[in-house]
Amino acid sequence: MKIAVCDDEERIRKIIVSELNASFSDDEISCFCTGEDVLRVVEQDGYMPNIILLDIMMPGVSGMDVARKLRDISDDVVIIFITGEKQYVFDAFDVRAFHFLVKPFSNEKMVSVIKDAKEEIAKATLKPQKKYVMLNSRGSHIRLCVSDIIFAEVYGARIIVHTRTDEIEYYGHLSELEKLVGDGFFRTHRGYLVNLRFVKKYDAGKCYMAKGEALISKQNYPIFVKALMDYNKKRVE
Repeated sequence: MKIAVCDDEERIRKIIVSELNASFSDDEISCFCTGEDVLRVVEQDGYMPNIILLDIMMPGVSGMDVARKLRDISDDVVIIFITGEKQYVFDAFDVRAFHFLVKPFSNEKMVSVIKDAKEEIAKATLKPQKKYVMLNSRGSHIRLCVSDIIFAEVYGARIIVHTRTDEIEYYGHLSELEKLVGDGFFRTHRGYLVNLRFVKKYDAGKCYMAKGEALISKQNYPIFVKALMDYNKKRVE
């Protein structure tokens, strides 16, 4: 398992890394002193830790900004904040942080939290495998994870699929994509298909997604509201 530590204080980094190496010797431990360093290896090298211990208050790119970027890319990374500032606890909910360690904390507490995180990761591996669809875009066959789709829209004869990190265009019919992706999606408009998971807010005419907007037709609005409520209820349960 890959565990990353990011803290601008060298003394804190050394203490944490030393304890991690002692307690989790079978794991790969990586150390970063700035948020920029983390984003660089994530964006350029495709590195993604299973667990990251992340300081919030750092010069330059803050830990919260790093967390948002990581969460945009991955649902699976476990984010554990380490900070001396308790007021950021509520911000941590926005990125679905696993835990919030307030400095100073004991090594025993940190190890306990990481063990809990590893148990959560183990449980997640028992869940049903992710679903994928194949799209033919500009001569290339793209294997796309359904859970990464935010929404899709019709643009002329093409479909534009908006994902967490990219936009994919291909020739096809939205009704065919709707059948492929299955549950968790809703056709808000004849030209739009949205992933209910990424709905941030809505009004009578628009659905505001995690990235971008989708139209809602008048006739579909009440059905959409019910579908979203049912979806959110299932997630809570």
